[in-house]
Amino acid sequence: MAGEGAVVGSDGWQRLIAARDAYTHTVSPHYDEVLHHVARRAQAEGSLGKADIGALLLWKRLRADTRWAGALMAVADAEVRRVTTAAVAAVRDTSLSRSTAARAGRAALAGLPGFASGDALASAVLTAAAPDRMAVYDHRAHTGLRSLGIPLTHSRGRYGRYIDAIDRLLAGAPGPARTWTPREMDTALYFLSSLSPAPPSA
Repeated sequence: MAGEGAVVGSDGWQRLIAARDAYTHTVSPHYDEVLHHVARRAQAEGSLGKADIGALLLWKRLRADTRWAGALMAVADAEVRRVTTAAVAAVRDTSLSRSTAARAGRAALAGLPGFASGDALASAVLTAAAPDRMAVYDHRAHTGLRSLGIPLTHSRGRYGRYIDAIDRLLAGAPGPARTWTPREMDTALYFLSSLSPAPPSA
């Protein structure tokens, strides 16, 4: 089953809690202002446009001097919003598990330039669409999972499996982390990779 084995012992949780604490003490409290602003716009409008995606591109500190960015700019904003409306609806659908909603939302974005592969920007869009349900994917968070002994392959459907792994972690969270959101967990995983080295690859 996807995400199976996403259970860690007390040592793993101590590391996660320390990583989350390090994140909150290291990263400016203003850093997520862009994410929160886009999330409020998505909540009000039910979609994200090119300006919102551009803001998230800056927030994720990704490159914009790429062919896909030029291709996205050539798509009408109305079409971008049509696509993101479906993605927003999917990740907000509480009748679906978070991992199923994540897969549906990720699939809805796949037709846009820059969203066919890779989950960094797509996960930011989906997290802005449903900030209490989704989490941001990053290669460092991926490494953090691996350092806990939780496998996550790069094959198709990775984002859904990533959310599933986070859900399984949260389901077994001890007291200090029991109220964490998926977004708080992704920040802990992000910093975990800088606090403790990942095990060597097989």
